[in-house]
Amino acid sequence: MPTPKQILEAVLFASDQPVGLATLVEVLGDRDASETAAILADLRREYDSTERGVTLSEIAGGYQILSRKECSPWVERMLRARRKVRLSKAALEALAIVAYRQPITKVEIDSIRGVDSAGVLHTLLERNLVTIKGRSKSVGRPLLYATTPDFLSYMGLRDLDELPELKELGPVLEERERAAMSEAEEAAPEEPATSGDAEQAEPEAPAEEAAPLDELAPAEGAT
Repeated sequence: MPTPKQILEAVLFASDQPVGLATLVEVLGDRDASETAAILADLRREYDSTERGVTLSEIAGGYQILSRKECSPWVERMLRARRKVRLSKAALEALAIVAYRQPITKVEIDSIRGVDSAGVLHTLLERNLVTIKGRSKSVGRPLLYATTPDFLSYMGLRDLDELPELKELGPVLEERERAAMSEAEEAAPEEPATSGDAEQAEPEAPAEEAAPLDELAPAEGAT
């Protein structure tokens, strides 16, 4: 059985935004506000005394585990390396499917492409071009995927009504990806190249038999 401190640490680690004290009290269930605050203070002291790379901060009316400011150059390097990962043709294909059929489940994407799409969906989620929009009402309640405002910015569109014709979308996506990579390279400060920093493309799945994009049709009521 995990301790209250372990539970709070796990909850805060899993959250991408500050968590209020009232929520943390509710999560624990057997501690009041003062006891929960004392556990959090103890956790913060533990981070500080053991010279960890993260710290527990009280910000925006809640608590959040953040990386230390002193570590920011290395965090930025990691984020820069992630931004340099090009989208493969498979990822661009899955992105086009989501754009025209959203909201759509992974099973439906797999069915259209003819291959498993877990890897490319992870990449699209990481690039914030696709997001989880809830769950389908079908059996098993699978997750629903849709495009994000970042996708519109990436495509240079005001809304989804401005999406190009489906037969034009593949070349447009490839051109936008080349442009995005060029902008990222120009914006990144020069530094010695290492194997970890080298730009690389997401590996393509071998012998992929995917449906041509021009066989798709926009879903009714896509938003």
